[in-house]
Amino acid sequence: MTTQPIVREFEADLTIVEAVESATDVLTLTLAASDGSALPPWTPGAHVDLVLGPDLVRQYSLCGSPADSGRWRVGVLRTPDSRGGSKAVHELTAGATVRVRGPRNHFPMVASPRYLFIAGGIGITPMLPMIAEAEASGADWRLVYGGRTRSSMAFVDELAVYGDKVTLLPQDEAGLPDLDALLGTPEPGTLVYTCGPTGLLDAVEAGCAGWPAGSLHLERFSAKAAEPAEGGDKEFELVLQRSGLTLTVPPDKSIFEVCRAAGVSVVGSCLEGVCGTCETEIIEGEVDHRDSILNDEEKESNEFLMICVSRCREDRLTLDL
Repeated sequence: MTTQPIVREFEADLTIVEAVESATDVLTLTLAASDGSALPPWTPGAHVDLVLGPDLVRQYSLCGSPADSGRWRVGVLRTPDSRGGSKAVHELTAGATVRVRGPRNHFPMVASPRYLFIAGGIGITPMLPMIAEAEASGADWRLVYGGRTRSSMAFVDELAVYGDKVTLLPQDEAGLPDLDALLGTPEPGTLVYTCGPTGLLDAVEAGCAGWPAGSLHLERFSAKAAEPAEGGDKEFELVLQRSGLTLTVPPDKSIFEVCRAAGVSVVGSCLEGVCGTCETEIIEGEVDHRDSILNDEEKESNEFLMICVSRCREDRLTLDL
């Protein structure tokens, strides 16, 4: 049997070469290798992990230019209900170092003649490189960008160069985006990209229900509520093909937790099915996908799962671990 090599993703301590406030409560960090070496390539929609402590890892979208191989940029909102991540980021200053993993992309930009970008708050970050790529490709595009107040909306100065292709909607001045007007009439050939708070994403998802399949692309910051399994979660057998182990996953434990307890090297971060760090290849078995990353077609293909939240619909699941 031929063993496939395991590809390790990039992980290194990067130096913060710039830390600036891009809007009220939004800190933008520019990161680079201390020796000036090139960083791994990335594409619009990609994010990286910032390792902020022993058990504190958070994901942030890259919002600079993929053409700049020497620097990565992220924008981070300070949230009042922070579990420690945004608070830790906002304490970082230029000259400090931070451990970074990635990049990985679960929000890729698909080629299209037309795009409608809908951003809410800090959800503008993955849109910035997407918009630049759409502009460079000659695609027809427009952005509707909402926020609480004008002062809370980051990167407005950068977006000004695009003129009337960008619509800014500070809520205290203009109210909420009129999604019925934006999405009420399906537009074949137009891809809708959206990122922001859960309420906005749920509303855009509902508004695109009548659009052609594959029109909507979204990225969530928090997990979408999963439908509870009929009859509750059940115990199943887990076979780890590369490790040669057979384990039991009880109803009250995740695949990730069981693997960790058995000493199997698995990497996770959000543990909520939103970051994609623990994505694992399925060898055999039908999966109950509970993540907020894979689209319906990807879940139907049953090729990968997020082991932090997803489970097996049958009695036995075999994974490439």
